[in-house]
Amino acid sequence: GSEDVEALYKYAKFQYECGNYSVAAEFLYFYRTIARDAEKSFKALWGKFAAEILMQNWGEAMEDLMRLKDVIDATHFPSAVEQLQQRTWLAHWSLFVFFNHENGRNAILDLFLNERYLNTIQTNARHLLRYLAAAALCNRRRRALIPAVVNAVAQETADALAASGEEESTKQDPICAFLEALYVRHDLEEAQATLAACDAVLASDFFLVGLRQEFAENSRMYIFESYCRVHKTIDLSEFAGTLGMGVDEAERWILEMIRSDRISARLDAERGVVVMASPYPTPMDRIVERVKGLHQRTEAIAAAVHSRGYAVA
Repeated sequence: GSEDVEALYKYAKFQYECGNYSVAAEFLYFYRTIARDAEKSFKALWGKFAAEILMQNWGEAMEDLMRLKDVIDATHFPSAVEQLQQRTWLAHWSLFVFFNHENGRNAILDLFLNERYLNTIQTNARHLLRYLAAAALCNRRRRALIPAVVNAVAQETADALAASGEEESTKQDPICAFLEALYVRHDLEEAQATLAACDAVLASDFFLVGLRQEFAENSRMYIFESYCRVHKTIDLSEFAGTLGMGVDEAERWILEMIRSDRISARLDAERGVVVMASPYPTPMDRIVERVKGLHQRTEAIAAAVHSRGYAVA
């Protein structure tokens, strides 16, 4: 009966509070399969999500994260503020999953660039732009999304300036500042100057510390590409100075990047110059990213229609 179902919920909650997360997750799952109380079922899903994170079951946690997203999107909350708060909580909790799951860096781009969640971040959690920026810079396969991330960061800076007349939150974050310097102001020296501060942030950030080396390599590579867009053929010694490296070190770094297919360039040792191939995303890369975005929006519309009881042809 209903009393037994309620007892199951209370027992699962008790196990969670005792730190028995495996038992709690199991009983919260069972509760959700039989519960008729939508509000408590929603709370049970949050509890199971938290338990999976605490057990570091990242696959299960990712599935619960997507379920929570769907439920939050489909639920008619008493007010828009409450729905905004739920999305804000989910965005924060999602960091545990995104920076531990094998596909997390793709998933964070998909979620945080979703129009609803991007609005949530810009309204209620501006500091999360750091994680969106870092994920974009460390994901070479999704580099076509960097302009969207840059636009989000630049918009936040503009909003902050309009609101206070001072350069605050976003400008104070070195990773966001790096993006703006490189892609908005196209100031390579300023971008290079922010890298030390970026490294300090990465070293002290719980979620980003694992990206420290990759971020350093990719940021140098993006500076390198930007430099080549301007100069086409560049002097190796001049470029080494821009990156704050010795000539020999810069030459080794470029050769390693070329060998590992991380950059499309060639080094002319006799002339002491570097020539970059097309640094821009190919037309096919752009088409693929746009199709992915359309597919995600189509799925969201279909889910919303299903949640309201309509049939989808």
